[in-house]
Amino acid sequence: MADQQVYLDHNATTPLHPQVKTAMTEAMEVFGNPSSLHQFGRQARKLIEQARNDIAFFINAGTEEIIFVGSGSEANNTVFNFSFCQATHCTAHHQGRMEIITTRIEHPCVLESSKCMCDRGINVDYLDVDRYGKIAIGQLEEKLSDKTVMVSVMMANNEIGTIQDIKAAAAVAHARGAYFHTDAVQAVGKIFVDVKELGVDFLSFSAHKIYGPKGVGALFVKKGVPFCPFIRGGHQERGRRAGTENTLGIIGFAKAIEMRKKEMAEETVRLGKLKEMLREGLLKNIPQVQLNGHPKDCLASTLNVSFAGVEGEAILLYLDLAGIAVSTGSACSSGSLDPSHVLLATGTTPELAHSSIRMSLGRQTTQEDINYVITKMTEIIEKLRGMSTVSLHER
Repeated sequence: MADQQVYLDHNATTPLHPQVKTAMTEAMEVFGNPSSLHQFGRQARKLIEQARNDIAFFINAGTEEIIFVGSGSEANNTVFNFSFCQATHCTAHHQGRMEIITTRIEHPCVLESSKCMCDRGINVDYLDVDRYGKIAIGQLEEKLSDKTVMVSVMMANNEIGTIQDIKAAAAVAHARGAYFHTDAVQAVGKIFVDVKELGVDFLSFSAHKIYGPKGVGALFVKKGVPFCPFIRGGHQERGRRAGTENTLGIIGFAKAIEMRKKEMAEETVRLGKLKEMLREGLLKNIPQVQLNGHPKDCLASTLNVSFAGVEGEAILLYLDLAGIAVSTGSACSSGSLDPSHVLLATGTTPELAHSSIRMSLGRQTTQEDINYVITKMTEIIEKLRGMSTVSLHER
C-alpha cells in the first residue's frame, strides 16, 4: 500500500464536490419526465430551467442560448454538424462556404470531427502553434477567406494548459464573415469566461471537469446564429437536442457552477502557488527536464513536463504504485501508443513527447501532496534512467 494517495489528474475528471453530491441526492426523488405536463413533469422542468438560468448567468449568456447535452465531446460534434449543414446549404444565406479552420492541438473529438468533414467534401485547414502552444492571429488572418464557414480554437489546452486569445481570434473570424467556436471544456470554471466579451458564436463546456457529474455538458449558441441539431427526434431543448433531459446531472452541473462562482478566484491563486512549488521542485531535483506549455498564459492547475531518457508510461505506472495519479496526455487518447499530437505540434521531438507527464491539480491538492510528488518523482526518474541501456548523452 502506498504511503500516500495523491490525485493529480483533474483535467481528465474531478471528484464530485460535496455540495454537488448533496444537491443531487436531495433531487433523486424528482423522477418526472421534464416534458410531461403533469405536476411530476413540471417539478423536473422547473429545476432544469433554474439550472439553465444559473449556468447561463455564470458565462454571461441568455438562458435561451444554453443547450444541455451529454458531454463536451457531444457539444463539439454538434457544432461541427452545424458546419456540415451550412456547407450543404441547410441554411441558405451561408451558401458556398466549404472550409473550416481549426488548430493542430485540439481535443481528439474536434480533430476527428474535422476528419469527418473532410470525408464529406469540406476543406479543413489547420493553424500551427509556437513552442508554447500559442496560435498566431496573423496566420489565422492569412488562412481566412470567403469560403470559411467556421473557425474553431480551443480556449485552454487539456494537455499543456496554454490559454489562447479567443477574443482576438473571434474578431478576426467575424471580420471575414465566419462563425467562431471555442472548446472551453478546460476553461469554464477555471478562468473567467464571458461569452459576450469574447464574442464567440459557440462555446462548449462540461460538468465533470469542475467537480460536477459525468454525462452532462452544455453548448452555448449565440442568439440569432443558425443552428442544425446533431441529435434529432424530439422537441427537448427547444428542438435543438432530442432526448429526455438528464435532470439529476443538470442539477449537479448547476450546483458545480454555483460552487465555482464561490471558490474559483481563491482556488486559482492557491493552485498557482502549488504549481510553482511543483515546477521549482522538479527543476531543482531532476536534470534534463523540459516544461511544456506557456509560462504565463496557462491554467494555474496544469503542469506538463518531459523527462528525457524515460518513457512516460513507465513514469505513470511507478507513480501509480506510489499512490500518485497523473496522465501522459488526454484521457480520450489513453489507449494510443502515439506521442502526444499537442507536444509534436509545439516542436517537441517524438522521443521527448513520449517522456511527458501531465499533472493537473485540484481543490483537494495540498502542499504535503506536492512535496510527496517531488520526492517520489525524483526517485522514480533516477531509477528509470538507471535502468536504461542507453545513456542520456547518447540520446
